[in-house]
Formats: sequence, C-alpha cells, structure tokens
Amino acid sequence: MMANKALITTFFLSLTIGCCELLFAGNGQNQDYGKGLEHLSLSLEELGKIRITVATGSDTTLEQAPAVASVITAEDIKVLGANDLDQVLQTVPGLHVSYSPVGYTPVYTFRGIRGTQLNPQILMLINNIPITSVFAGDRGIIWGGYPLENIAKIEIIRGPGSALYGAEAYAGIINIITKSNEDIQNVQAGIRAGSFKSMGTWLLGRGSLGGFKSSSYLSLYSTDGQSRTIESDAQSVNDAISQINPFLTPTNASLAPDSVNTGYDSLDGHLDFYNEYWQFRSGINIRENLDSGAGAAQALDPTGENSSLRWTADFTYTPEFSNSFWEPELQVSTMYYREKSSLVLYPSGVNFGTGVFPDGMIGSPEKYERHGRLSLSSLYKGFENHKIRIGGGYTLNDLYKVNDSRNYTFIDGSGNQSIFPIPDLDGNNELFLTPRTRRLKYIFLQDEWSINNQWALTAGVRYDDYSDFGSTTNPRLALVWQTSDTLTTKFLYGEAFRAPAFTELYNENNPVVTGNEQLSPETIRTTEAAVLWQTTPRFSLGANIFQYQMDDIIRYVPNSDPTTGSTAENIGQQTGQGMEIEFALDASSRLRIQGNYSHQTSTDEESHEDAGLAPENIIHIRGDWRLNSLWATNLQVNWVGDRKREPNDSRPLIDDYTIVNLSIRTLPKQNKWHFSLTLHNLFDEDVREPSSGRDTGVLIRDDLPLSGRAIYSRFSYSF
Repeated sequence: MMANKALITTFFLSLTIGCCELLFAGNGQNQDYGKGLEHLSLSLEELGKIRITVATGSDTTLEQAPAVASVITAEDIKVLGANDLDQVLQTVPGLHVSYSPVGYTPVYTFRGIRGTQLNPQILMLINNIPITSVFAGDRGIIWGGYPLENIAKIEIIRGPGSALYGAEAYAGIINIITKSNEDIQNVQAGIRAGSFKSMGTWLLGRGSLGGFKSSSYLSLYSTDGQSRTIESDAQSVNDAISQINPFLTPTNASLAPDSVNTGYDSLDGHLDFYNEYWQFRSGINIRENLDSGAGAAQALDPTGENSSLRWTADFTYTPEFSNSFWEPELQVSTMYYREKSSLVLYPSGVNFGTGVFPDGMIGSPEKYERHGRLSLSSLYKGFENHKIRIGGGYTLNDLYKVNDSRNYTFIDGSGNQSIFPIPDLDGNNELFLTPRTRRLKYIFLQDEWSINNQWALTAGVRYDDYSDFGSTTNPRLALVWQTSDTLTTKFLYGEAFRAPAFTELYNENNPVVTGNEQLSPETIRTTEAAVLWQTTPRFSLGANIFQYQMDDIIRYVPNSDPTTGSTAENIGQQTGQGMEIEFALDASSRLRIQGNYSHQTSTDEESHEDAGLAPENIIHIRGDWRLNSLWATNLQVNWVGDRKREPNDSRPLIDDYTIVNLSIRTLPKQNKWHFSLTLHNLFDEDVREPSSGRDTGVLIRDDLPLSGRAIYSRFSYSF
C-alpha cells in the first residue's frame, strides 16, 4: 500500500513540475550563467550528464541511470577540501557516516540501515570489484581511512544492487574509481599536513610503453588522531558492579576518563597498465600502528595496536569481434587480506571473580584471507532497442589461517562459562574461529529496453549459490520516464541480501558472542520513486521517496544462561521510509550553492519502536565562491538531528550537532602548483556518535566523541 502511494505521489509530482516548467520557459534565455564558474569544471546541465557504470554495469548518464545515484568527481573532492573519504561521503544525501568503538572504524549508514559495530550492509568496490572481508562481511575491521589523491570519481547507489552485484549490495554501494592515464596530466608530487601531528606525502604519475598506457600512485601518511575524552567505559561498568556484588572483589581498574586512541600509519599504492583490449591493475593498502579507538571490548586501550594488509590484483580482457553483436568481458581478480592485533581487552587489575589479571586481559588475534574471482559477462545488442547483459562467475573466499594468543581461558562447569587468567600467552588452543572456505557460483541476466524516446525499462535477476548457507535469487525493475526535455522520472523496485559473515556463523570460545551455523541471509525489499529536474540553466533539483522492509536480520540474542553470552540468530525485522531532496544553484557568475536534505524513519518491528542510532534528519549545504582569478573558497554546513536510541536503551536522546567547514584553495589556471587550507569543525562543536546498547548493554554511556576543530593543508606540484 505504501509503495503504491509512493509511486502515485511521484507521478503527480512529475506532472506538477512539468506544468510549473512553463512558468520558467524563457526565463534566463541567452544568458551565460556559467561564465565565471569555469573553475568548477562542469555546468549544472553537464552535471546530469556525468557517466556512471555501477548502476547497470554499462556506461550511462547519471540522469538516465536506473537507480537513485550520486557521482562525486575528483574536482568535487578538491572543492570540498576533504582530508579523507569519510569527509567526502558525508555530503551524499541519505548517507550518514557514524563510527564503531572498535578502532573508530567508519560505519556508512544508508537510509537508517546500519549494524552496531561492523558495516556489512553496504558493498564497497574498487574499480567495480568487491573488497569484502569474509570474516566480518564488510571492507575489513582495521580500516584506517582511504586517501583521495588517486580517486577519479566515486559512484554511489542508494538502495539495493544484489541483482547485479550479489551479497552486501544491500542498503547501498560505494564504488571508488581510481585515476587512469587520461585522468593525470603530469607527474604530480604533494604533501599534506594538519592537526594531531598528521603528515603525508604522495606521488602520482603516468606513462606509456608501446601500445600500453599506465598510471601509478604511492602515498604515505601518519597521524596521532583526535583524542577527545571518554568519561566512562566498559571497565567502569565492571568496577561499578564489583562494588555492589558481594561475590566479587571490588576493583577500580578503569582507565576512564581518558582519551580515545585513533592514530595510525598508512601506505597506499596503485598501478594501472592497459591497452585497448587488456587491463591489469594492482593495489596495496597497509595500515600499521592503528590504535584501538575506544577499545575492542569498549574498554580504553592506549597500548593496543592493529595492522592490516590488503593486496589486490585484477586482469580484464575485452576482445572486439568484427560484425558481432556481442561485447564480451573476461575478468580474473584476487585479494589477499590480513589483520593482526595486539590488544588489552580490559586493563590491569580487572577481576571477573576468577582471579586478577595483573597485566590486563590480553588478546592477539590474527586472521588471513585469500579471495579469487572469475567472471565472464557480455553485452548483447542483437535485438533492436535492447541491451542484454548476461554473465556468471565463481568466487572462492578462504579464511585459511587464524591465530589467537591470549592470557585467559574458558572453563565450563554446570553450564556456566567462566574466564580464568593463565600465566602466559597461549597461541595453540581455543581459537575464536577455525579456518573456513566459502564457494560461490552465480549467474545474472539484465535487459535495458528503450521502449521509445521517453520510456526505458531495466529488468534484471541474479541467482547466487553459496556452499555454506544455500542459494538466493534477487530481481530488480526500473522504469525511467523522460517526462520532458528537462525532467526525468524514475520508478524502482529491488531486492537484495546480505550473506552471514564468518564471525556470525562460526564464532566460538568467546564469552560474549557465539556463531550459529544455521543462519540464513538477511533480505530487503525496496521501492523507490525519483525525479530529476533541470528547471533553468541556473537551477537543478532532485527528489526521491523510498520505503523498505528488512527480514531475517542477524542479531545476537542472550542465551538462557546469561553467563554464557549471546548467540547469533535471524530474529530481526525492520521497516523504513523517507525522502531525499538535493539542489544546485548558480547564484551568481562566481557563486554556486548546493545542498541536500534527507529524512528517514526506521521501525524495529519486534519492539514497534524506532530502530535507533541513525539520524532521522540530515541537512548539508555548501557554497563555492571564486574570489578572484587565483583563489576560491568553500563553506560547508552539516546538520545532523533527531537520533533515537535503540529499543530498550533508556539513555537521553543524542544531541543534534552542526559542523561548519571552511576551505580556501588556489585555482588551476596555468600554475603548476596547487595549495588548499581547510578548517574542519570551525566552531569546535562537541560532536558525538551513538554507542550501542542492544547486544551487550550500554558500555560507553556518553557516546563516542568525534574530532573538535582541526586544520589541514595540502600542497602539490606538477612536473
């Protein structure tokens, strides 16, 4: 019923806008409103013509793409003065960047859909290839940011994409496209520096050899990270319990109040080597000395360190056959991913009633993964007005090695599981997860049918067969109506799934959470309707409404004996609906104003309360002003409001916040050098993201503090 109302509402909105368009006819004719805004690269009309591949697998314009999508270009990133990927993504309507206490890893939340600590509800791609870790089901727990200098554009889909991309294309897709030879004009070297002892350098270049072209990138970065204070943590809770429980020895072991720990060192590199038919790409991302945020167990851990290494490589062959309707593509890719940690889960002096941990409760988990993918697809153009894409593939996900050294053990007695200290680290027993392998076979079919000059229908379906939990089929339908020369209307339906991660299926020897091998995938059904309207050369407007239903959500449910922790179960159901509005205005010959407003409400169907954690309302406004022929400035205002707690969390509501960012930069012209300076959180707002209390109880009462005022600068030189 709600879906029908959404479609009807959008249909009449399209007709209304189409009529209103007559009022603007002739307004502003013969005026060059883009004059003076050439420093922004694209006019408003050209923004809608930006090409995007992630929506269909084929190159299409943003306005004709059968999805609610956004594209952020390298020029946009430069204009924003952003220092990291998170600062870029927070400008996208319907997407909120929150954080996990574990390492302060970002949690990208689309339309109110988020996990508590991990982020498996979104699919992240690098050049259309997933970088999913099979252990957690997301891009990896030890993330440590992503540099921006080598990004050509970022394609974002809000909504499901499993009909084309399979698992984790659930609430949204983030596809990072790296720079090719054509995107790089000259060899470029640069440095960036800023608050929290942040310092980095990068080198970006291109070359050619025979009929091949190449591009390469190398970046080094180090930061101590922001260090705002956590007033009370998980050990504070343990200490409070020990003071009132006569069977426990009173402790005062918590390190709180003290600062969060968010520093890290990073190395990122990329190589792209290609000709007309062949392409080889390889990338490496290394994170060392990555701090533990608010602690792996939500107890402050100033000495804990984490590291990760991701190495990727892919080979693509796109032959061209004469007099053929087929455009085949063969792709082979691989990924190696390693995570290592040395953690103090709870501080020195902690006592769970079974003995004191004089050095703290120590754990040193290691996980090693290798992934291989083979895919074959082809675009067939043998039918008039149809582009049929068919394909299939095979994926091997291998968590082939797990180590765990720790100074504690579990002892079961009469159904009770207790934690006992042991004198030395033991790396041979009680693994938290034994090595596992997952195999996936899939096929998909998609038809892009141009019905006539005004209507286009995209229909697709994908079948996935997993070796560990079975199969799933997910369809999509998208009807795009070119309502007028300046107005496009879209009606969309899609289904998607999230595969259970290995930690949810097979976790063991853990006093808090246990896996469940009987889990099924989470599922979602989404209905959307959208309009894109270029009212005049000076003003463009986009709006969409959506609703979704999530089923079989995986949550950790307390066992009948609370001392044995919780077990993963398919128990949750969530519904949501909302709207997103975005606009762009060339207010004068030197000033462009852009912004968006997002609203969503999500309901936990078990409790009939708000699902919590995600903001109901977000406003982002920014203006870019060319000061003169040499300099431009950008002002951003981000307001986040109305964040509810999770069901059964009785803490007061989370305060709204407003972040103001201000940047100034040089304009390209003929200069070989470029400089930018950015003030982040200009007014030093006390910004906090919610800590969870659903699965483990409230362990960090005053939520997770984010960075205060910070300053960042960049300088680059082109040879």
